[in-house]
Amino acid sequence: MSGYYELKQATDGQYHFTLKAGNHEVILSSERYTTRSAAENGIESCQNNCGNDSRYDRKESVSGQPYFNLKAANGQVIGTSEMYSSVSARENGISSVKTNGKSTFIK
Repeated sequence: MSGYYELKQATDGQYHFTLKAGNHEVILSSERYTTRSAAENGIESCQNNCGNDSRYDRKESVSGQPYFNLKAANGQVIGTSEMYSSVSARENGISSVKTNGKSTFIK
């Protein structure tokens, strides 16, 4: 199975999505959106930007753990990764988003 998006409504009524790999592991999590339509636009932005390496902002948490943000052309964060144990694990996560992010399957 290839990657897919999972779109959910939170208990506060807002929407968010996660990008999951074929093994169902979360590889990218979005911000919260006030409407389903806005969250769907976020998914579309992810699909459009995931293949462009310059859209990945490679960062490190205050505790030293590598992670990344995927950004749109306007610089706005589309989604954030989990915290990784190493820089190479973070790069594997970016590769996974590049591979799975173009998915059009939304669950």
